[in-house]
Amino acid sequence: MTVWNKVKRVVMQYFNQANAVTIAAGTLLYASVAWWLLYLAKETPLTDPVDFLYYLAVTSSTVGYGDYSPTTAMGKLVVSLFIIPVGLSIFALVIGRIAAFASNQWQKNIKGLKDIMETNHILVIGWNGERTMQLLQLLIAEREQSLEKNEIVLCVRADITNPLPGIIEFVKVASFNRDTDMDKANITEAKTILIDNPEDDMTMTTALYCSKNNKDAHIVAYFNDESLVELLQQHCPNVECTPSVAVEMLAKSAFDPGSSLLHHDLLSVEAGQEQYSTIVPQEISELAIENVFLGLKKVHNAIFIGYAKANDKQHIIVNPDFDDAVSAGDRLFYIACSRINTIEWEKL
Repeated sequence: MTVWNKVKRVVMQYFNQANAVTIAAGTLLYASVAWWLLYLAKETPLTDPVDFLYYLAVTSSTVGYGDYSPTTAMGKLVVSLFIIPVGLSIFALVIGRIAAFASNQWQKNIKGLKDIMETNHILVIGWNGERTMQLLQLLIAEREQSLEKNEIVLCVRADITNPLPGIIEFVKVASFNRDTDMDKANITEAKTILIDNPEDDMTMTTALYCSKNNKDAHIVAYFNDESLVELLQQHCPNVECTPSVAVEMLAKSAFDPGSSLLHHDLLSVEAGQEQYSTIVPQEISELAIENVFLGLKKVHNAIFIGYAKANDKQHIIVNPDFDDAVSAGDRLFYIACSRINTIEWEKL
């Protein structure tokens, strides 16, 4: 082995094993030696602390403004034989490590290998191809209208990469029921959990796990088989179950043409009148349905359609009587062109 190959191997080994501490120590040693050599060369203008740091940074990064340069013969040798070659090596090493770190973090995010540190996030569990993509797009559109800009986190088992990098967070796990995996999605700190898997049995076990590990979250599970909804609600009454309504929509449209279009318009966030909800604030002791219905229309041009009691997540009272009333904590459902983030309750 030639001397050059030995030197190259040692240099490459040093570059590969260098960490932040050794790089910082090497940079400090380089700067100290460079200042000492310039001092010996009597390059007084270049040894001023501020000017020296400026000159070293400009020279090592190859910017070279030319406002400072050595004037003595020894100073020129020091710059050409030590400051420039060693400085370029350190500069390239630092830039390379920064680029490698940034690339590694980006790859982790793309592949779902990065632990999620978000709190109060919307956690989507499961992957159903285009249906999940549509769900994510709807969530993003809804978030734009909301005052709370909760992060959206997609948690999957499928062999995919982040479908919306830079827009949503992404984590890939081996199991939806294993603590070491689901901790990566920070499931205990999620505000809302949406479960939609291709297999209903997986949705069932995932919903049971989520309900156990985050009792405060709003959990919604989608089922193709409606018979499983009652079974899950017996064990987890806090889970909101959403069965498929495709067959019901077909039957409804047969007798009431346009029903499917109406429901699609109410759920769409792209155009038309849309359905939203809000919670009656604590300072409202009681409010008559008549006042709610008329007030929402007059003040906000919105249509009141029903409400759910604060302690009942499974039943919604649609088209209630005017004599009925809502109180603090109840959730009101309404139709409007856009979400009403600030309702003028005093005018209702």
